[in-house]
Amino acid sequence: MAKPRKKLPEKSVDIYCSKCNSQLFQYKKGGKGALVKCFKERITKDFTEALCTCPNCQQIFARDTLVRGTPAFKMIGGKVWFK
Repeated sequence: MAKPRKKLPEKSVDIYCSKCNSQLFQYKKGGKGALVKCFKERITKDFTEALCTCPNCQQIFARDTLVRGTPAFKMIGGKVWFK
């Protein structure tokens, strides 16, 4: 499969924890669908201290994985929301 594009999308979204509403990432998202995965190279600001864990409520919201040979976070359904 093809790797994600090197050029970042223009649309930037803020990703929040669904339990405590604290901000987790600022991310350059492509497309208009649901947030299933976050490529690490597209994260512009990271507000987490521990990997895939909310800094406020300590909830695990994603899994560290490889998608199409690129490091990414695979989001757990219902744990995050974005705007």
